[in-house]
Amino acid sequence: MHKPSKKISRLVATTAIAATVLAAQAPNVLAVTQPHPDQELNQEAVKKQLQVEGVEQLENGVKLDLSSDQNAFIRLFSEDMAKVSILKEGEEEYFSEAISKKEWDTPSFDVSEEKGEITLTTDEITIKIKKEPFGIKFLDKEGNVINEDYMQNGSGYDGEKPYVYKKTTEDEAFYGFGEQSGLEVNQRGKSIGMFNTDAYAYETDTKYLYTSIPFFIGLKDEKAYGMFFDNTNRSYFEMASESDDYYYFYADDGTLNYYFMYGPEIEDVLDRYTELTGKMDKPAKWTLGLHQSKWEYSADDIERVAETYREKEIPVDTMHFDIDYMDEYRVFTWSDKFGDDALHQKLDDMNFKKITINDPAVKKDPGYFMYDEGTANDYWAKNPDGSNFVGEVWPGDSMFPDFSKEEVRDWWASKHDILFDKGIDGVWNDMNEPAVFDGPYHTMPLDVTFGEGENKRTHEEYHNLYGHDEAEATYDAFEMYKPNERPFVLTRDMYAGSQRYAALWTGDNVSEWDHLEMSLPMNMNVGLSGVPFVGNDIGGFAGRPDAEMFARWIEVGAFLPFSRIHYDSDKKAEGKKQAQEPWAFGQEVEDISKKYIEMRYKLMPYLYNAFIDAAEQGTPVQQPLVYQFQDDENTYNVSDQFMFGKAMMLAPIVEPGQTERDVYLPEGETWIDYWTGEEFDGGQTITTEAQLDHLPIYVKKDSMIPTREVQQYTGEKPLENLVLDTYLDEKATYSFYEDDGATLDYKDGEYNVTDLEVKRKGKHIEFKKKEKATGYDTDLESYTLKLNGEEAPKRVRAAKAKYKEVSSVEEVKSTQESFFYDKEEQALYVNVPADEKHKVKIFFNGKKK
Repeated sequence: MHKPSKKISRLVATTAIAATVLAAQAPNVLAVTQPHPDQELNQEAVKKQLQVEGVEQLENGVKLDLSSDQNAFIRLFSEDMAKVSILKEGEEEYFSEAISKKEWDTPSFDVSEEKGEITLTTDEITIKIKKEPFGIKFLDKEGNVINEDYMQNGSGYDGEKPYVYKKTTEDEAFYGFGEQSGLEVNQRGKSIGMFNTDAYAYETDTKYLYTSIPFFIGLKDEKAYGMFFDNTNRSYFEMASESDDYYYFYADDGTLNYYFMYGPEIEDVLDRYTELTGKMDKPAKWTLGLHQSKWEYSADDIERVAETYREKEIPVDTMHFDIDYMDEYRVFTWSDKFGDDALHQKLDDMNFKKITINDPAVKKDPGYFMYDEGTANDYWAKNPDGSNFVGEVWPGDSMFPDFSKEEVRDWWASKHDILFDKGIDGVWNDMNEPAVFDGPYHTMPLDVTFGEGENKRTHEEYHNLYGHDEAEATYDAFEMYKPNERPFVLTRDMYAGSQRYAALWTGDNVSEWDHLEMSLPMNMNVGLSGVPFVGNDIGGFAGRPDAEMFARWIEVGAFLPFSRIHYDSDKKAEGKKQAQEPWAFGQEVEDISKKYIEMRYKLMPYLYNAFIDAAEQGTPVQQPLVYQFQDDENTYNVSDQFMFGKAMMLAPIVEPGQTERDVYLPEGETWIDYWTGEEFDGGQTITTEAQLDHLPIYVKKDSMIPTREVQQYTGEKPLENLVLDTYLDEKATYSFYEDDGATLDYKDGEYNVTDLEVKRKGKHIEFKKKEKATGYDTDLESYTLKLNGEEAPKRVRAAKAKYKEVSSVEEVKSTQESFFYDKEEQALYVNVPADEKHKVKIFFNGKKK
């Protein structure tokens, strides 16, 4: 969401220090706001090296007395993770709000010192500290260098700016950094900045976007490490942008404080990083369905669009209420039409979930309860002289809650009953960079203050945390009013660790082909930054797509972790009132939309289990190929393909008029064309046709993909038959997790985990299952094992029970202990009772070639 363009025009014209405004490609759209100019390092100052003048062994590492009245602490948090802090004399070690886990079991380690070098050794890594000049080198247990300081510059402070220089090699790749523009997943060579910015209609080269996550993954010699620069000030990352010999990162202010974690697998790095900063919650299943939204839907529009989805039988779960539902943009209020009980009852009767937007700005309006209470309790951000800061946002002159204070977060959380009492299921936090229309560079002045006493901070330091703390307050509202429901918070603004509280959408993108293309590496890097629940506005927010663009975008959008169609006000579309619902572009695009949206709902068990992996291990749902195939260097720079969960690879079309594309198939796997069943060896590039209705999809052989019948919304029908879509070579396995998908009862053990295995044994195939957890009262009655690319069986048995051959797919799914062979599809379907205790054996006339 963004102030109408006429307001931006006035702001740009009248504010001397306003950001440069560039012309965007979308119609009638003024482009991105950017922050004040970058503060560069003094290159002469950084060449002054620190020296180690004394060493003290600590319980979990060492303390080093450095020159220039500074101390360094190298602490071991685990056998593969260390924290490095360089502090001025007397400063305390720093932990930002990003850190979820501060107490760690110190690993066993040895310390030695000789020849001007201090060495710390664990079972996994060795840290060598050079004394003159001071520098740090990380090695694996075989003695290979993982990461090391670039000793011409090293690390320290340029005045108030903390910095670290690191050595790099030409083939080292870099991933993560949160939300970044551009068309490449590998961020090597980029100059990256982090200062949360309301970058409406951003472009492929916009430096500052909405979210700051100062974490990245380095990949060198096929081994991965992570680096988290925990500094909430505006920070910078020059990733071999100046030289192939080094990269460096620094911040405008704050302490020098970073965490190093070693893989060697990318998944190990992410698991450790999200252990440090927190993992996302298990999501409610409904949040994984399709969402529909528009800025300036009327109340009648919301009802009409919801009805049309149901009439056309296009699956959808959620309608979003944008800012017009409020009474003159006063937060925690309802205008008459949007607050009408009849509207909410109608949506409830159609089984829609409802999400309301919420902004942090509180209208300065005596008599308005939020303003009166916040003022009476001194809850607002302050000017340097102690007066309340006032800035213009949607309601006009507005106050800004000081979310750094726990009592303010509690107060904010307590107001959500006004939304929940209408049956609202989720909250969408917007404008929380924070955006201020009449402020310098579209935000607050940097000397505005938050907190008080020892906890007092300037906006410069707190800016990147504002939305993080608002997300925490919103998350806490669910515990307050919906104590056993899984929270859903959607945010535009994040810092590291915000994944504990919220999902992310990537702000006000544009209906342009390069934005569709950019969404792929953007989401993949967000996922590699510890935030699995991410998506983009399908079809683009600013501007309007044509039919071809929307068709290609919905094909991708059906596989986004967070899948929402959302678009801008008609007032900004230069009279082109093109809607962006699936049926708005004619029958062909409607059919394409329905095909892929139904596919998402069919894949819901697979998608939900991918989110369970995300919640338990920090695994991205939308993954770059390098995540699973880091031993294949050909995957390092593949930016227009992605893995959807563990087994499926998508190769979208992202250019106009394109009807074929090259697809790289990673080595070490056999790949199956999902649509045709054709097999390909990995380690090669193939060319595939892709007409408008075709999204190229490939599946790893020896994979099992759980699917179900299509529903019009999640929870419409109980899951009674689970289809195991299996592509077998030798052995395929799957660990299937199931719970109620709605409550927190899983924390009390109310969940099931069933290990499933299909294995080829000579002339027969065996299916078996093992129940590892049985705390959930499941509706599951049977599994339908679908074996793709197999011959017709001779017989199917489980112990002495002979399975019956039936005549259709529909019949086999509804008939236990049965099987059906589809000759045209070359697929065998076998229905196995959920309580089957024996191995199911499928016999053939001969061994499959």
